[in-house]
Parts: sequence; C-alpha cells; structure tokens
Amino acid sequence: MMRVRASVWAAAVVLTAGSFLVGCSQEYDDERGKGDAPVKGRKGDDTPAEVYNMPDGFGNLATKCVGHGFRAYVTTNADGPSNIQIVEDASCAS
Repeated sequence: MMRVRASVWAAAVVLTAGSFLVGCSQEYDDERGKGDAPVKGRKGDDTPAEVYNMPDGFGNLATKCVGHGFRAYVTTNADGPSNIQIVEDASCAS
C-alpha cells in the first residue's frame, strides 16, 4: 500500500514538473490564448470558427469542420487545458 502511494505521488510530481516545463516555451506568442501550434509548411485551414460566447466564468465554445466529415468543438478554459471534442458531422463532408 505504501509503495503504491509513493509511486502515485512520484508520478504526480513528474507530471506537474513536466507541465510547467512544457508551458515555458517562448517560441510562440500565446497572448490571451491566441498562440497556435506550428503547422508544417504553414498550409493549415485558417477558415474562421463559429464562436458562441458564454457568460463570464464559463468557457466560450468554438466549432468548425475539420477534415472531411468531422466537426470539432473547443471550449476555452483559463484554469487549465481547453476541452475538445471531434464528432462525425455529415454537413462537413465536402
């Protein structure tokens, strides 16, 4: 029992330290959540997403077609990672 607790504690410390180190990158401008991951050849889909504003204290929702036949839903989250869900959507099959 004691070994399991120690292992869980050690894993938590490593994950926490790793997330701090990953967040320290100065390569991308992340002003107010606008920083993007690099896109190979800078040829990504830059079409705008539909954004639904929620009241203060709740994450806003953005959605758009991604790939062929799929839609992504993303929420903003000031206290941690954003939530993302990708679902099949026949209206995105172009």
